[in-house]
Amino acid sequence: MSDFPVFPPGFEFGAATSAYQIEGGTRDDGRGPSIWDTFSRRAGAVSDGTSGETACDHYHRHREDVALLADLGVSVYRFSVAWPRVQPSGSGPVNARGLDFYARLVDDLLEAGIKPVATLYHWDLPQPLEDRGGWRSRGTAERFAEYTALVAERLGDRVARWITLNEPWCSAFLGYANGEHAPGAREGTPALAAAHHLLVGHGLAMGALRAAGVREAGISLNLDRVRPATPDPADAEAALRAETQRNLMWTDPLLTGRYAPGEPDTFGELIERQDFRREGDLALVSAPMDFLGLNYYTPSTVRAAPWREPDPARRTAMDNRFEGVDHPGVRHTAMGWAVVPDALRDLLVSLRDRYGALLPPIHITENGSAEHDVPAADGIVHDADRIAYLESHLRAAAAAIADGVDLRGYTAWSLLDNFEWAFGHSRRFGLVHVDFPTGTRTPKASYHWYKAAIAASAAREHRGE
Repeated sequence: MSDFPVFPPGFEFGAATSAYQIEGGTRDDGRGPSIWDTFSRRAGAVSDGTSGETACDHYHRHREDVALLADLGVSVYRFSVAWPRVQPSGSGPVNARGLDFYARLVDDLLEAGIKPVATLYHWDLPQPLEDRGGWRSRGTAERFAEYTALVAERLGDRVARWITLNEPWCSAFLGYANGEHAPGAREGTPALAAAHHLLVGHGLAMGALRAAGVREAGISLNLDRVRPATPDPADAEAALRAETQRNLMWTDPLLTGRYAPGEPDTFGELIERQDFRREGDLALVSAPMDFLGLNYYTPSTVRAAPWREPDPARRTAMDNRFEGVDHPGVRHTAMGWAVVPDALRDLLVSLRDRYGALLPPIHITENGSAEHDVPAADGIVHDADRIAYLESHLRAAAAAIADGVDLRGYTAWSLLDNFEWAFGHSRRFGLVHVDFPTGTRTPKASYHWYKAAIAASAAREHRGE
């Protein structure tokens, strides 16, 4: 047992999924279309031509998945609620059959002794809202608050922890700036408007959750540990632009009630017109949170670069005069992401140092690796690289706690192999192997390792160590 990372008493271990990636049933029980249903039908949008139409069929097999969670021994399960399942048009009355599914899921989790952690938005915007402007429009933020109130009214008495948004950077920049994710737009200032309205939506949703009596609410951000490629001042300035785009334009408004000071240098002419920002927005966005969710996978090293598009009228919001460089000498996952676990510790400590008492307790709400998983002759995926990834990052998390970071929990991504967005079924993050044609679930070696690590922590806590 001493071989596993050591955490303080009460530390929570969990696993995570998201609705569009696992549920399937996209036409069942009144669910409406989402931007990902639409995007996945676009030729070439998803590398292997798949979609979330069936995914892991969790909508019909959720009890099987709850049993896997119970056997794994996690204390929390982070799932997401599909907005188009609850409100098919993105507004108006609730679709009772859709909300009933999440009520059943929550009840089954509680019966298994697992704390439900509900994410309200994990990228599956109802298509009718996108047709009216999507997150470029303040109206979407207002509709999000109304949807939040409906879900909290039904589930708020049983769901202890709520996450408003998952990775708004991805929603704004991959969705509206470089077109890699739904809805597939490549825009400049409208993408920055989307980023701001996501934050406004978070603030409005926090108000709706508080009105419903929710005790624990926050947001999950995919923050980056950014470093300059060289000591050259130009690279240092590029790293600040990268950190502004990836981190500070989210954390500064949320935690300090101010916009990131590096925005003008990062976005240039695109940020000069800020009519999408209104008086009072910062106070709304910076309403106190009970925790900050952190999703971490890999760090970034960047160097200075010129504008890719000199004409601001044609420039996207991801054109910020920096470019990434590779991390030599380290392993890379199937996503091509460098494995640098110490960067997780550095990121946690840097958040503590930057924000001090303004920083709420942190939960790692996603961490994991895509690997080239192939079942062996015995039918098991012997995913030693994933085990090494999980172990090294858990040790980095434990080191951050030893350095004084108030870190309360760790949630592995993901419980199941799933529909991995623009990569479809070609990338596998799961602790459990899914045979997509049949839906058969088979725990991998990493599942058994994580189960043993959780059990070892519980045993230490029971002994009072």
